[in-house]
Amino acid sequence: MTIQHSSFILVLAALEDYLIGDPWGWIHPVQLMGWVITNYSNWAIKYLLPGWQRRLAGILLGSGLIVGSGLIGWVIIFTCQLIHPLFGYFSQIILLASCFAGKSLRVAVQDVLQPLTEQDLETARSRLSMYVGRDTQDLSESEILRALLETVAENTVDGVTAPLFYAILGALIPSLGVVPLALAYKAASTLDSMVGYLREPYTDLGWFSAQLEDRLTWLPCRLTVLTLSLFSRQPLKVLAICRRDGIKDPSPNSGWSESIYAAILKVQLGGKNTYQGIVKDKPLLGDDLEVISGAKINQALGLTRYCFLTWLAIAFFVTINFGLLSIRLNMDN
Repeated sequence: MTIQHSSFILVLAALEDYLIGDPWGWIHPVQLMGWVITNYSNWAIKYLLPGWQRRLAGILLGSGLIVGSGLIGWVIIFTCQLIHPLFGYFSQIILLASCFAGKSLRVAVQDVLQPLTEQDLETARSRLSMYVGRDTQDLSESEILRALLETVAENTVDGVTAPLFYAILGALIPSLGVVPLALAYKAASTLDSMVGYLREPYTDLGWFSAQLEDRLTWLPCRLTVLTLSLFSRQPLKVLAICRRDGIKDPSPNSGWSESIYAAILKVQLGGKNTYQGIVKDKPLLGDDLEVISGAKINQALGLTRYCFLTWLAIAFFVTINFGLLSIRLNMDN
């Protein structure tokens, strides 16, 4: 697999995600990861004591699923390439597209916005509950809109730019390719969303997964913030807000990703959220200069798309030229 081939696979996978997304009824890698996590977690919680036993089990779960996902992806592609090179390319496009959540994010947002435009709060609350962890049954329209914007901000990194970052990293290693590292990151993200909680029974079991996902996401998150700041036309101002507010959140990444959207859109995120009946005060991010609206959320989706396309264009240009340079050097030798 040459670097040039990887660059075209990146573009085609991005196009597939934008046009098709995740077809309904198809088995998705995240579903398989979720099945493994659920069954392993149930076993660990049932048979292992809190403390070092569950922590060790969590390390085995996290490292095993992350490395295993990348390795299985590599084996699938290698096997498909043995059958036929075109089959190998097709498998890479499908697997890589499954790591991107751009269309899924757009569909989820519109699924909630549509009833809001019709003043149907009950339906909007019900649909929102499928996408967020907070209690939604008593949310007002403004709280629903805030939850949607926070969802866009968080999932831009976890579901769009971070997988692309690791795919690009893999593209620079011809023997590896674009898929394994992207799948490995997807496994880390899935682990964090399922067991990376600070509350029981996942405090010990999910500790390793939460810590590792934070570290894997750190660099893609900062690069996303920097890229988005350039679209604001006031990069220094919005970055100052991010530096001021990003550190308020206990998470080393979500505070930054939410702060950049809040700063660019001139809105404020955070505040009171309720989780399983327990009220939690989230730090306030950004300045409350304008009201969060459906238009603001669509603008946020646009920012996500521009960031993704910018990274994709840079990766395509770099990999193509890097490949051409390698060819010339080989010809000279």
